[in-house]
Amino acid sequence: MPNINHFVTQGASGGPVGLINVNFINEVDFFSGAFPANRGNALSSVMNLRQRDGRDDRVGGTFMVGATDVGLTLEGPIGDKTTFLFSARRSYLQFLFKAIGLPFLPTYNDFQAKVKYRIDPRNEITFIGLGAIDQFVLNLEANETEEQQFILDQLPEAPQWNYVNGLVWKHCGQKGFWTFVLSRNMLNNESFKYQDNDSSNPDNLILDYTSQEIENKFRAERTIRSGKMKLNYGVNYEFVKYNTSTFNRIFTFSGPQTIDFASEIDFSKYGFFAQASRQMLNDRLVLSLGVRSDANTYSSEMGNLLEQISPRLSLAYSVSERLSLNFNTGIYYQLPPYTLLGYREGGELANKKNGIDYINNAQLVAGLEYNTAANSRFTVEAYYKKWNDYPFLLRDSIALANRGGDFGVIGNEPAIPLSDGRSYGLEFLFQQRLYKGFYGIAAYTLGWSEFQDKEGAFVPSAWDSRHILSLTMGKQFKRNWEVGINWRFQSGLPFTPFSDASALAINWDVNYRGVLDYNQLNTERRDAASTIDLRVDKRWFFNKWSLNLYLDIENVTGNAVGNDQLILDRPLDDNNKPIGGPIVINPQAPANQQRYALKTINDATGTAIPSLGIMVEW
Repeated sequence: MPNINHFVTQGASGGPVGLINVNFINEVDFFSGAFPANRGNALSSVMNLRQRDGRDDRVGGTFMVGATDVGLTLEGPIGDKTTFLFSARRSYLQFLFKAIGLPFLPTYNDFQAKVKYRIDPRNEITFIGLGAIDQFVLNLEANETEEQQFILDQLPEAPQWNYVNGLVWKHCGQKGFWTFVLSRNMLNNESFKYQDNDSSNPDNLILDYTSQEIENKFRAERTIRSGKMKLNYGVNYEFVKYNTSTFNRIFTFSGPQTIDFASEIDFSKYGFFAQASRQMLNDRLVLSLGVRSDANTYSSEMGNLLEQISPRLSLAYSVSERLSLNFNTGIYYQLPPYTLLGYREGGELANKKNGIDYINNAQLVAGLEYNTAANSRFTVEAYYKKWNDYPFLLRDSIALANRGGDFGVIGNEPAIPLSDGRSYGLEFLFQQRLYKGFYGIAAYTLGWSEFQDKEGAFVPSAWDSRHILSLTMGKQFKRNWEVGINWRFQSGLPFTPFSDASALAINWDVNYRGVLDYNQLNTERRDAASTIDLRVDKRWFFNKWSLNLYLDIENVTGNAVGNDQLILDRPLDDNNKPIGGPIVINPQAPANQQRYALKTINDATGTAIPSLGIMVEW
């Protein structure tokens, strides 16, 4: 599943709201290193979600309504050999945002389904489906303050939808099993913007973007167990299609430009993998060796399987009953985003011509884990990761990693495989499993993330947060009361200051924002961010159903961390509302040299968001 969030950033990961129904999840494995060989196209982490089966005794379900969304989950048997899980959710977040005067109104919908058919004791077929429909429109009525007008000037309207569905056939034998997976996923992303948000005049069009990413996948793998030995091997194939229609008026330091092109590409991706693990030294040592290789038909640079050999090694050694040591290393490959592969100039695939290649990452991770008698564990890990052949964006002379992960589209521009990067640091974790009613997780990361600038020097990347601390804990009380708290702290991320060219009228009339000075790439840092969430639950259990009422308060202290932004310095009326048009500082200058009067505001918004929710299970 390439996208597990609503309002995804095309060409990057992330998104503000998860779309996976947690009621479907049975187990989660998160790999920050030592990725299993059967999981390809990943550099930094892999999350493996194992879903539970639907109940086989009777039909049941969960109904949930909260301050932001409403959802329904159903499950049960279909005959003697089949079970199902189904869920649907819709938000009404737009009503809350409109009530508090925000200039944007997001709405999300998601659907999820799982059907398992047990043919006989050795064969089963599972269908899994997941989909999301997102709308993002502007609230043009919220335009009274400078902050609101700034957001209205910046944000486009951006409807989006995506889905993934697939079939899994598992055939069990005497010593192992075969797994065959056939799936398809698709992302449809649109974005459009008009000057002054006036679509009545076609000449006001600034941005008109439509794009689709489609992947059709097949994987066959064999798993064999023999004594203390486990072997997994297989092959994978994908047929990929990408298309886009892009119109975008932008400002560059060489002057205004209009990006206007259409592109369609399709190609095949293929690979193989094998991994063996064995318990040794009286089961105190677990050793795993793996290898995979990937290639594709997009270009000759990426068409040879021998060029993307990806070896990996991991081991875990039990020093004592409670203390263990862990180590892993490997080289991993990932394809650049389709937005970058499909970019055209003059009708040609510009980045194919520029020799774009797989990104590769070499990793080294070592750590230890200690388990206590009180059902808790401590872990500490040190890591070092080195990136090579990372896309370097030619228009702004920065690495793609320094684009960040904001809303929109990442990578839709010319690039070359030039930049290198590195990240390193320490991670500490304490986990308290349920013990005398208490549970919790505390995690701290001290890390550095750096990529090369246009001079080849390593500078902090857009993700160089340095300090990240999170604490989640809860307590179960008598009479089915439960209280939980979540605290997150992150030191300020680097940012690039604005250029003097920001005030040029030819820039502002296109971008409605400041232009970053990449000669000072990430030389400044934002303020640290800290938020606290609180939740209180009360449950009642009846004969065939249960009721859960909860109070959830996000951002209890109302903390807000914002960014300094440039806006037009317009006259204000008696109520401090901006009036009139932009002020031209030098109206007698040639049109390409005229400058507007600008000033700085901070876009910080922070408020405590309380909500009451109801969950009914039967």
